Amino acid sequence: MKLILTGYGAMNRRVAALAEDGGHDIVAVVTPSIDDRCPYDQYTVFDDKLPEADCIIDFSHPKLTQAMLESDVTLPMVIATTGEKDLLMDLMHKKAEHAPVFFSANMSYGVHIVTQLLEYITPLMDNYDIEMIEKHHNQKIDAPSGTLIKLLDAVKSSARPNAKEVYDRSQLSEKRKAEDIGISTIRGGTIVGEHEVLFAGIDEVISVKHTAQSKDIFASGALNVARKLTDKSNGFYTYNNLGV
Repeated sequence: MKLILTGYGAMNRRVAALAEDGGHDIVAVVTPSIDDRCPYDQYTVFDDKLPEADCIIDFSHPKLTQAMLESDVTLPMVIATTGEKDLLMDLMHKKAEHAPVFFSANMSYGVHIVTQLLEYITPLMDNYDIEMIEKHHNQKIDAPSGTLIKLLDAVKSSARPNAKEVYDRSQLSEKRKAEDIGISTIRGGTIVGEHEVLFAGIDEVISVKHTAQSKDIFASGALNVARKLTDKSNGFYTYNNLGV
């Protein structure tokens, strides 16, 4: 494949390395400003000067993703940027009328499986309290993570539509309410990513947990999706309908 990368942060640097190992070509990188670390042709805007490519892979920043989605570019797009969820989701659905667009807050197929597990088991756990914990490295800016929000959405949509997220119990002086879902965020060191959902019942706890041991799982996931997306018609895709 000929690939364009949106952003050249840590994740897309891993995408580039794995892509080259797999015989693919990085034909351009779109960044807000020229990055001296980048060995590829760089562009600062999405316009008709971009080279021909089979797909765009976007691990970047919501502002850059927004610029891509609002441009006239109609290449297949694999989007993994989190933040500004409502705005970007609206723009992705509009772009999907003119291009194949795939989105996941986490490119790990394992996280997709965990999401499906939560959709299945949450309706069976009416009498259990739910707590959610996510851990990431000390350079991560957003909190809670896009992946935790993805898992939270799975819990709420399957069985807890009236759930109330509680982010800081130190601000409360009351017992836990049945509808509460506690959200805990940890930042430190070089933790790649860890997400855990606890179902706490009477005298027992059930835990569903995913641990990422390398950023490569996200990069390889994006490349696998890109391969499939290039054969798809215009539309909005996730792991649920891509046919992975």
